Amino acid sequence: MSGVDGQAHARGREHAHAHGVQPGADGRWLAVAGGLIVAFMCGEVVAGIVAHSLALLSDAAHMLTDAASIGLALVTMRVAARPPRGGYTWGLRRLEILSAQANGITLVLLAAWLGYAAIRRLLTPQPVTGGLMLAVALVGVVVNLGATMLLARARRPAGSARRSLNVEGAFAHVLTDLYAFIATAVAAIVVLATGYTRADPIATLVVVALMLYAGAGLIRASGRIFLEAAPAGLDLAELGSAMAARPHVAEVHDLHVWEITSGMPAASAHVLVAAGQDCHGVRADLERLLAGRGITHATLQVDHVTREPHDDAHGDLQAADHEDGHDHARLHDSDPQASTAIANKGTGFEPHCDDPHGPRYRATTASESAQE
Repeated sequence: MSGVDGQAHARGREHAHAHGVQPGADGRWLAVAGGLIVAFMCGEVVAGIVAHSLALLSDAAHMLTDAASIGLALVTMRVAARPPRGGYTWGLRRLEILSAQANGITLVLLAAWLGYAAIRRLLTPQPVTGGLMLAVALVGVVVNLGATMLLARARRPAGSARRSLNVEGAFAHVLTDLYAFIATAVAAIVVLATGYTRADPIATLVVVALMLYAGAGLIRASGRIFLEAAPAGLDLAELGSAMAARPHVAEVHDLHVWEITSGMPAASAHVLVAAGQDCHGVRADLERLLAGRGITHATLQVDHVTREPHDDAHGDLQAADHEDGHDHARLHDSDPQASTAIANKGTGFEPHCDDPHGPRYRATTASESAQE
C-alpha cells in the first residue's frame, strides 16, 4: 500500500470513529428529560380537568407528544448506532431523519387539533379557574426549562461537532411546550385580573402557531435529506469552482453533495487532472479541501487528460488511461451529453456517463503545463 493510500485508509478509520454514536452521551440527558416531563404531565392532566382550562389540557397533550418524541429519539439513536450490515452499507443512520420527520408531522397534526378546539372555545367561552391555571403554568415553566437545558446538552454531546436532527425534533417539542406554559401563565393572569376567559383559548392559538412553525421546520429539514439535497448553506457552484481552481485540476463534473443523515455530508465527483500530473496527489488535495468544508466522506474519480482545454468554444478534453486503469473519456465542450468513453483501448467508444448531471467546472487560469 502506498503512503498516500495508507494515509487515506487511516483517515477513513478516523472518520468511522468520529461518526460513531457515543454510548450514553445523548441518551442519558434524553432519559432524564423524558422522566421529568412524564411525571409533570400526569399532574397537569388532573389540574386541567379541575380548572376547566383548555390551555392546561393542550399543554398536557403536547407534553405527551414530548415524551413520545423523546422515547422515539432514544430508540432511534440506539438502532442507528448499529454497525452496517447486509445491504445497509451506511447502517440505519437515516432512521434519525425518519424520527425527526415523525416529530414534525405530529407537531403539525396536534396543532391542527388544538387550533380547532381553541376556536370552539372562542365562540363558546367556558369558565376557567385562573389561580390553579397560573400555579400549574408557573411550575410547567420551571419543569420545561429544566427539560430544555437537558435536551440542549443532548443536541450536541461533548466532543462531537455533529448535531442530530433526531434530537433536534425532541428539542423542538419541548421548547414549544416551554413557550406554551409561558403563554398559559400570561392567560391565567389576564383571567384573574379581568375575568376575560377567552384569554385561555387565545393563549392556545399562540401555542398552535409556534407548533406549526417548529413542525414545518422539521419536515422541511428532514425532507431535504430524503431528497438528497445539498446541505443547507452550501453553495455548490462555489464549491465546484474552488475544486476546479486547485493545482493541476483541468475539470470537475458530475459533482454531487448530499447528507447521509444530519451533520454527515457526502460528496462524489469526476475530476480530470492535467496530463502528466499525479492523480493521487490531486485527489488527496481535493479531499483536504472538502474536509475543510465539513465533507469528510468523498468519492472522487480521477482521470488524466491528453491535452488542456483551449479557449475556442469547440475545443475538447480527452481523459486518458493511467496506472490505475481508469477508462478513457472524450468530453465535448459544446455538449455535456456527448461524453463518450473507450471500453477497450483502441477498439471503440461507449457512453462515459449515461445520465450526466450538473454543470462542468474549469479553472479560469491558463493550462497547468504553461504555468510550470
